[in-house]
Amino acid sequence: MEQMFPVIDSRYRSKKPLIVTTNLKLEEIKNPPDLAHARIYDRILERCAPVLFSDKNFREEGARATKAAAKEIVRKDNKI
Repeated sequence: MEQMFPVIDSRYRSKKPLIVTTNLKLEEIKNPPDLAHARIYDRILERCAPVLFSDKNFREEGARATKAAAKEIVRKDNKI
């Protein structure tokens, strides 16, 4: 939070473009948990146009592949 606010506030005050990526849902941004988050989220919502990208979670797919590879290694080691 200490690092995010000055960056976002600086871009906001200078009216410069800002691209923000987040895993937060728009509803979470519109209803912040506290004042510190509200200050940041308000600036983001005023300067940015929300765009939802919904697709597969590539990290989950990667984790599944890594887990499967690890199981295969363990299985081979147990046969030796």
